[in-house]
Amino acid sequence: MFLVVGLGNPGREYDGTRHNVGFMAVDELRRAEAWPDFKAKFSGLWTRGELGAESVVLLKPQTYMNLSGDSVQAAATFLKVPANDIVVVHDELDLPWREVRLKVGGGHAGHNGIRSLIQHLGPDFVRLRIGIGKPPPGFRGDGADWVLSRFDAVEAAELAGVLDTALAAVRTVVRDGVSEAMKRVNTRPRT
Repeated sequence: MFLVVGLGNPGREYDGTRHNVGFMAVDELRRAEAWPDFKAKFSGLWTRGELGAESVVLLKPQTYMNLSGDSVQAAATFLKVPANDIVVVHDELDLPWREVRLKVGGGHAGHNGIRSLIQHLGPDFVRLRIGIGKPPPGFRGDGADWVLSRFDAVEAAELAGVLDTALAAVRTVVRDGVSEAMKRVNTRPRT
């Protein structure tokens, strides 16, 4: 069994923000696979389905980003999912917009949701990082303001393609393993 976690903040005021791209990805995976609606459990919203021969649980912690580890640890413990079978989908300031990358382990790079997960699970979970880029010149505010801002019109038009890439990465992790998924996702095409 795999636990696929989308990170974000609950509440309408956070819908459509860069920080909630993890929620968007698991919402899209649920829709694409026609799995049941999310239900409340584990201080989050969860559903389950099958990808090939594997059972997959989707989870959207409703604890706010800084406490995401509380929800994920509760789900992982109840479902008996080890850290290396947990895939966390989250926004990444240090990746340019539209880039999607996989990695296992590492630090939190200032991401409070990842920091909370490391505190609860250790560092050895899979991270599916969706690049949101750094604030552009002239942006009024800091990194926190940037991640809580909404996608502009161009980014919003490109978002479906980014989410498709993220979903393909999740499916590859589940069906073919992390190593194979990293080869496919992290390899840049030759130009």
